[in-house]
Amino acid sequence: MQPDTIFSEEQFQQIYAAFNQRELEMLLVLMQPDVQWANGMEGGFVYGRDAVRQYWTNQFTRIRSQVTPLKVEQLDDGRQLLTVHQVVYDLQGNLLNEQTVQHIYTIENGLVRRFEIGDSAAV
Repeated sequence: MQPDTIFSEEQFQQIYAAFNQRELEMLLVLMQPDVQWANGMEGGFVYGRDAVRQYWTNQFTRIRSQVTPLKVEQLDDGRQLLTVHQVVYDLQGNLLNEQTVQHIYTIENGLVRRFEIGDSAAV
């Protein structure tokens, strides 16, 4: 496995901490310009950094979420599978959902090429 095709567990911890702090611009530079990003709210994918920015901006006007990586695994096909703990609140602070979710990353040339959402389970 080439070193520019994976992120370390420490890198993922930093990435999710930045997401939880809503540091979007810092996160967007970690993506390929034409990134494919799973749309967890409506299904399908959004394409490109600008679309991811818009997706997140819209998401943050509707919910508050905190996501913490629990486990990082390397898949046989080169992708990385993260099991994360995700807690979602409405804007008034009421708990909407708490679950573990699988996040699947394809990293290319040190940047995220594709982000997918896998299985989830209620906590």
